Amino acid sequence: MPLRAILFDHDGTLVDSEPVHYALWQTVLAQYGVSLPEQLYRQDYAGVPTKANAVDIVHRFELDELPETLVAAKDAATSEYLRRNAFPLMHGVLETIREFRLCGLDLAIVTGAGSESVYATLKANNLGDSFATVVSGDDVRASKPAPDCYLLALQRLGLQASECLAVEDTQHGLKASHAAGISCLAVPTTMSMHHDFGVAQAVLEGMPQVTEHVRQLLLTNARPV
Repeated sequence: MPLRAILFDHDGTLVDSEPVHYALWQTVLAQYGVSLPEQLYRQDYAGVPTKANAVDIVHRFELDELPETLVAAKDAATSEYLRRNAFPLMHGVLETIREFRLCGLDLAIVTGAGSESVYATLKANNLGDSFATVVSGDDVRASKPAPDCYLLALQRLGLQASECLAVEDTQHGLKASHAAGISCLAVPTTMSMHHDFGVAQAVLEGMPQVTEHVRQLLLTNARPV
């Protein structure tokens, strides 16, 4: 089947948010006397939903606190940040979105995180009409690396997995798309460059390279596998 839709992850793929998330976690954990090493964050927490991170942090640092309390504190810190800012777009994102829409592709955002930051991105960059659907961790029972968010996106778009291509920056996201049967382009960041992207269709440097890869697929009318 020809390629009909591109499904983008949000954090770390469309927006450069991981450094902000790391700083916010540092702020939350400081009240418990915990300093989270950046290397540890890169290795275990980048690209992972807040709830899963909170559970691991409570266990790892032996905190006398419920994970739900950490989740609430981190969510509150993120909301406060988003009231004043939107996460900055990754290089080349606007050009990629523009070209893919001109090519007639459906676009979607499929994130394991909550929807708040996604809609802040769409509003700040006037992208509300660019995406056919947004699926977030708020919409599914199991977030990435479970495939639920991708399966819901396919349902909403009315497409088969073989008609879609995902773009992810982490191993967790790649696992989610792969489990849903959707081929994936990996675009690692400094926070995720050590992840295992072995099942990705291609590992690319950035969004301009994603655009060129998809351009070649469309020229050859190739199935994205």
